[in-house]
Amino acid sequence: MLARSKTLALGSMLMTALWLTPALALEEDEKKEMGQFIREYLLENPEVMLEVQAALEAKQQSQRLEQAGQAVAANHDAIFNSEDDIALGNPDGDVTVVEFFDYNCGYCKRAMADMEKVLATDPKVRFVLKELPILGADSLDAHRVSNAVRLIAPEKYGEFHRALLGSTGTATEESAIKVAAALGISEADIRKSMAENPNDQLVRDAYTLATNLGVTGTPTYIVGNEALFGAVGDDALQEKIANVRACGKSTC
Repeated sequence: MLARSKTLALGSMLMTALWLTPALALEEDEKKEMGQFIREYLLENPEVMLEVQAALEAKQQSQRLEQAGQAVAANHDAIFNSEDDIALGNPDGDVTVVEFFDYNCGYCKRAMADMEKVLATDPKVRFVLKELPILGADSLDAHRVSNAVRLIAPEKYGEFHRALLGSTGTATEESAIKVAAALGISEADIRKSMAENPNDQLVRDAYTLATNLGVTGTPTYIVGNEALFGAVGDDALQEKIANVRACGKSTC
């Protein structure tokens, strides 16, 4: 209680100083006295800085979520209905989950189990895979192969995705082509598609969309009107899915 009283007193002093400063600047000795008081208080109660840091992080997260929510509304079709994305699960599902991923993202690899659990337990979910190669040249190359698979054999994209994302080691052009070849897609066809249909513009569009949504890493999920940053787990995804069904929003 005493610490909280001191915190309130400190806050009151600071607010008073800020209120009066425009009208009457503090004298030098008053500034020094106040500075010394604040310094001594913070040294005696360093946990106050943790509270300030926590409040700042909460505010920044709130702003980030608000930005993402506005961007989801403004870019609805590009997020949920792009013809350049492949959807797993129920194509006519009543709730769509969108995942931004990179084939070399370790968190995405571990989070694939979350996607599988959602799809296995909820036959009404449509799960959209949105490629966001942000982890260097190898990722870009692997995603170029992935795009060729999407164009040549979209019915095999799900198998390709699971095999490449579930593999160990770095995903590269070579490893991605080996995965595709194991599914019966010839290397010659893949390379021909890559030459004729480079996905540079698709990657730029994905980067732009991610920037608008405040996405800075993978995986990031979009459910309803909300962006979920990081590997949040299947429980969190299923909770948001249930909320969308209940009230039309990810948080009821």
